[in-house]
Formats: sequence, C-alpha cells, structure tokens
Amino acid sequence: MKLVFAGTPEVAVPALDALIASDRHEVAAVVTRPDAPAGRGRRLVASPVAERAAEAGIEVLKPVKPRDEDFLARLREIAPDCCPVVAYGALLPKVALDVPARGWVNLHFSLLPAWRGAAPVQHSLMAGDEVTGASTFLIEEGLDSGPVYGVLTEEIRPTDTSGDLLTRLAFAGAGLLAATMDGIEDGTLHAVPQPHDGVTLAPKITVEDARVDWSAPALRVDRVVRGCTPAPGAWTLSRGERLKLVQATPVLDRTDLAPGELSAAKNNVYVGTGSHAVELLWVQPQGKKPMKAADWARGVRIVHGELLGA
Repeated sequence: MKLVFAGTPEVAVPALDALIASDRHEVAAVVTRPDAPAGRGRRLVASPVAERAAEAGIEVLKPVKPRDEDFLARLREIAPDCCPVVAYGALLPKVALDVPARGWVNLHFSLLPAWRGAAPVQHSLMAGDEVTGASTFLIEEGLDSGPVYGVLTEEIRPTDTSGDLLTRLAFAGAGLLAATMDGIEDGTLHAVPQPHDGVTLAPKITVEDARVDWSAPALRVDRVVRGCTPAPGAWTLSRGERLKLVQATPVLDRTDLAPGELSAAKNNVYVGTGSHAVELLWVQPQGKKPMKAADWARGVRIVHGELLGA
C-alpha cells in the first residue's frame, strides 16, 4: 500500500522505521507537528519524526492544523491507501479521515478500551496495573474508540518508569503496526468493535497531577514517581521550592516517620508516607541538575523533623 505516516515524538520513530523497512509498502510522505521551540535558546526544532523522514528522503508535511486546505489538497494528491498514526498529537477532522481508502490506523499504547487518551502509559503505571500493551485500531471521530485490528501485551515490571515502559512498547508496537498494514493490504485482518465495558480515560498528566501526596500510602507515592518519570516529573516542595523526585523506592520495614517527614543519614534519605517510608535515591532541586538524594540532603543540611510538601 501507499502510506502517509503521521507521528511526532521519538516514540513514533521505531514504527516509522519498521514501515520504511517493509518491502510491501511505500511511505510516500510523513505528517508531523510544526517545528517547536526547544532548549535554552528556544530555537525552532523539527520533530524526531520529521528528522527521521528527512534522513530517509521522504516528503514531510507540517500543517498547523490537519484541516488546513493546503495540507488536505496535498494529501489528496498523494492519494494514500492508508495512513498509519503513532502519537501525532492533533485531532484529525472527518475531512482528513475520509481521504485514504482504508482509513487512518492508530498504534495506541494500551489494551483498548482501557486508557483511552493522551497518556495511557502514565495512567497505567499510576493505577498499579500489572499488564498493559498496545493496540492498533481504525480511527473514527470518537476518542480512541474505533474498532481494533490487533493487540500485544507487555508485563509491567516493578521498577518501570513510564519512559522505560513506553520505550519497550514503541519497539514492540512497531512490529504490530507493520503486521497490521500487511493484514489490511492482503485482506486477512478485520477490525473488531471495542467492548462497551472496561472503558477508562487517560488524559494528559498535569503538573498538579504529578505532585506527591505524602499522606498517601508508599506504594501510591512510588507509582506517581514512576508514572511521571521522565515527564512531567513527580515533585514536592522543600523549603518553599520545587524538588523533583527522579527515583525513589518503598522501604517496607520503616514506619517511624510521619507523612512528609525527612530522615537523612550519611548515604540514605527517607521520607514518611501514609504507610511506611520511601527512600529517595535521586532528586532534582529547582534550577539544578539531577543528583543523588544523599548529596542533596548534605548540601541543604536537613534538620530533624523537617517536612517535605509543606
């Protein structure tokens, strides 16, 4: 099939690579979000998908909105059979959905109908799921509600961050998306409607969602830290300034600390929660680079009974 691939961040690149490598399909063009300011200089930078497409000599389309007439006209000129999508980052209007004969097929990083929305991996970790996965489905106007072509499952490991899990799903999902394109092309794969039961939503994680509640149980604190790493980053307040929690682990045998209470030894930093303590391993003070929590504690000279989050 002739394909137009839509995607933006680094997590979409493995799927693009898999389709470029396929001897059954042609990636005629790529659709991605416009260049965005990045870094301290805030200079405009192309998306990872745009950069990979340019390296491969593939036409790159960067509409401000996917309903722009110039974009739609070019899409009709290319006349793709199907448009695979991975984390494109913009809603597709019906006028765009109607262009490819076999529709737009999304690779979504959850086992649909669970965790429909922008942040399925983060929500899955924060909810304490033991298994997640990826799904390919035919995009319709509803939110991730279209019929499903295929799924794969992935076990969530006890120390997984959302970054760890998303990386594994990106590479495994690339194979799923390529196989879905093959099945659509040869007529052996047919989309199945999603069940009405089991629908959960995964909206974008806000900065406030990532704030740690020390009165919650330690396992909940652990899930928030892992689910919000690397972005937007779990955080708390320390002496009125934001402290990002890069890595922490529950300590099941310590229950002597009140919620948010700090205890610093030579090589360990503990914080109380609503159950047992957690040990802070890596933190990032405001305006500084990540550092070992013990080094941070020595630098700020934690005092007895000091609280985080106040």
